[in-house]
Amino acid sequence: MESEQDDAPAIMADAQADTLAGSLLWRIGRAFEDGPVTVRVGLASAAPLFADLPRLRAATDQEVEAAIHEGDVQVEWVGPRLGGRA
Repeated sequence: MESEQDDAPAIMADAQADTLAGSLLWRIGRAFEDGPVTVRVGLASAAPLFADLPRLRAATDQEVEAAIHEGDVQVEWVGPRLGGRA
């Protein structure tokens, strides 16, 4: 039987993920008609940086699903990297 102490790292990771998820901002769409579906994600504190990027055209749920199946998705982090890494 595992002790609560053995579960502590998993519990802490879940708590950190929940905290981070509440601090994220994202946009999903296409930068141009025949381009990949782009997912831009960053901390809410980076919201002004989202406005400086080219606008994404809205993508339908069907377009997103097709892009995932085709491997035609691009993820962009907006703002400084977590942990201060470049």
